[in-house]
Amino acid sequence: MSAPGRKILGLTGSIGMGKSTVAGMFRDLGVPVFDADAAVHQLQGPGGALLAAIEAAFPGTTGPGGVDRPKLGAAVFGNRDELARLEAIVHPAVRAMRRDFMNDNADKPLVVFDIPLLYEKGGATGLDGIAVVSAPLEVQRQRVLARAGMTPEKFEQILALQVPDAEKRARADFLIDTGSDLATTKAEVERIVSAFAEPV
Repeated sequence: MSAPGRKILGLTGSIGMGKSTVAGMFRDLGVPVFDADAAVHQLQGPGGALLAAIEAAFPGTTGPGGVDRPKLGAAVFGNRDELARLEAIVHPAVRAMRRDFMNDNADKPLVVFDIPLLYEKGGATGLDGIAVVSAPLEVQRQRVLARAGMTPEKFEQILALQVPDAEKRARADFLIDTGSDLATTKAEVERIVSAFAEPV
């Protein structure tokens, strides 16, 4: 997938770890970032390319505003077969968007794939390195519970579905700590970009 001389960095991290902030820091440094979640939102949003296919597979889960996330979530949550049906619709379309992104940035020395469930979904193939965004559990908990509609129970359910942070940290090529100040985090991002810029 990577063009000669171009490197692909996978960016991941558990919920509430500050991954979106870090992705913004890469963009600020001129590194193109492919946001898998944003791609899905575009495909499932108003006028999205996947609405017809999702409605056919899961009747009543879409409308003028795009996918009704609570309804679609209820249709697939806890049902492995139904989730697989949904993923069979979504994943090929996301891959096509990612190919377009790569073609559009063929001249860039480094690109980032922002993939929340990189380890959970086996997305590490073809990457030149993986950066894991992490923070202490209490910091993570405070961030997540501050979100609208979030409860301690829901937070625990989400954590149970994700690879533990300690395991992600152990498997990372680069660790980005967001538990301190933004300047420290930005310095770590700059070090990673510099590392990829250095000739091998």
